[in-house]
Amino acid sequence: MTTSRRAVLLLSGGMDSATTGAIASQAGFELYALSFRYGQRHAIELEAARRVASALGVARHVILNIDLAAFGGSALTTGSAVPKDRSLAAMDASVPVTYVPARNTIFLSFALGWGETLDASDLFIGANAVDYSGYPDCRPEFLRAFEAMAQLGTKMGTEGRAITIHAPLIRMTKGQIVQRGRELGVDFSLTRTCYDPNARGEACGRCDACLLRLKGFAEAGLRDPAPYALLS
Repeated sequence: MTTSRRAVLLLSGGMDSATTGAIASQAGFELYALSFRYGQRHAIELEAARRVASALGVARHVILNIDLAAFGGSALTTGSAVPKDRSLAAMDASVPVTYVPARNTIFLSFALGWGETLDASDLFIGANAVDYSGYPDCRPEFLRAFEAMAQLGTKMGTEGRAITIHAPLIRMTKGQIVQRGRELGVDFSLTRTCYDPNARGEACGRCDACLLRLKGFAEAGLRDPAPYALLS
């Protein structure tokens, strides 16, 4: 598919959003990347987001400051301990303490608002509902519901413009994501995923995000190029 349409890409700096950006770029979209400094303890991901945005050649990269830490409610925005060494079954059992209340709803709302100013009705998000930590706002039904809301609550939508939320990784395993990213030339060494990195920016290798990422690279038969404190 070839198109000159603009699209807003939610870019965290992790492997999923980087691969999503590569997919959108290959489809011919002119990308406008949006990242957030929201009070997360793993803010090192924003440096990764800058690197990925540069590699993707986005038209513009905006990092917004919003203080979700003011509300708390998540191990990612408070001093609460990040779970470590959990099994996949434990990750799937319940919504984890690393869930940030309504985070994707908030992020997509900002992306939608920016999209309207850009005349961009396509939003890309690296949500995944296969190998993930049980977040309710990563499910296909949530994304479809948000898409319906966006259609009703925007000038573009009420004027008959179709608003589309693209989640190309939604049905992929982490291994499939790594393989797809490799096919598209994603440099995974630029990306960071860990919820609890050390002061040098090395990943812990033990949180849910690290374990799922490492699982993906193992399934793809590749070595994860990101730095890990336990592996260095």
